[in-house]
Amino acid sequence: MGTMKSRLPKFEPGHVWLVGAGPGDPGLLTLHAVNALEQADVIVYDALVNEDCLSYAHAGATLEFAGKRGGKPSPQQRDISLRLVELAKAGKRVLRLKGGDPFVFGRGGEEALTLVEHGVPFRVVPGITAGIGGLAYAGIPVTHRETNQSVTFLTGHDATGLVPDSMDWTSISKGSSVIVMYMAMKHIGLIASRLIAAGRKKSEPIAFVCNATTGEQQVLETTLEYAQAEVERAGLRPPAIVVVGEVVRLRAALDWLGAIEGRVLTQDPLGTRREKDAG
Repeated sequence: MGTMKSRLPKFEPGHVWLVGAGPGDPGLLTLHAVNALEQADVIVYDALVNEDCLSYAHAGATLEFAGKRGGKPSPQQRDISLRLVELAKAGKRVLRLKGGDPFVFGRGGEEALTLVEHGVPFRVVPGITAGIGGLAYAGIPVTHRETNQSVTFLTGHDATGLVPDSMDWTSISKGSSVIVMYMAMKHIGLIASRLIAAGRKKSEPIAFVCNATTGEQQVLETTLEYAQAEVERAGLRPPAIVVVGEVVRLRAALDWLGAIEGRVLTQDPLGTRREKDAG
C-alpha cells in the first residue's frame, strides 16, 4: 500500500481536482479520491457526499459546503464554479468533492469548463455512480445476460425541476430493456404513466433505492402501475435511484446485504432453468 501511495499524483497548489466520492459508503472511495482528500487545502463538497468521507482530510484543511438540494435554498452553480477559480488563483489545492461520479448528472463538466475558461489546471477523478453502485448494494445488477443487452441512464427532472419535455419516452421505452433514473422519485407518477403510454407493461417491476450504500438504505420493489402509490405509502424520500426492468426480479437472489441479515435467497428468480428444462 505504501509503495502504491508513493506513485499517486501530487496535488499541486493552484490546481482543482474534481473528485467523485461514490454513492455514500466511504469504502467505495477510490485511492485517487483518498489521496486528494489527504492533500487538499480546501474541500468544496456537495450535499450528497457522506461526511464520513471527509475524515480523510488533513487537520488543516478547510471544508466548504456547497450543497444543492431540490426545493431548498442553495448556491448557484455559476457561483460554485467561480469559487473554485477564486480558491485556485489564491494558490490553494482545491478539491471539489461530489457525490457519485462528477460527470454523471453531477455538473462536473460545467465546472471543468469554467476552470478551462479561467486557465485553471484540473484533474478529474471518476467515482462510482449511484446508478450502478447503489443498485449493486440493493442486489440489482444493471445488466444480466438473461434479461437485457442495453441500459439507459436518465434524469427525472431538468434545470427547472420538471420532467424534461425533450425526453423521447417512446424511443426510451422501446429501445432499452432497463432504465435507470436519477432524481426521478418526485415525478414518478408522471414518468410511470408516460412509460406505460409508450408501451411498457403496467406489471413491469420497478425498484427504488433510497440512501444507497449507507446504513439508512431502503429498497422498495413494486410495479409501474403502483409506483407512485407505493412510494407515498412507504413515505420514501430522496436521494433515490430508480430502476425499471426485469433485472429488479434478480434481487430475490442477489440481495447480499439481506442475506447477511438472514434473508433466504431464491436460486432461480427469473424461472430460466424451468424454461430450459421445459424446452
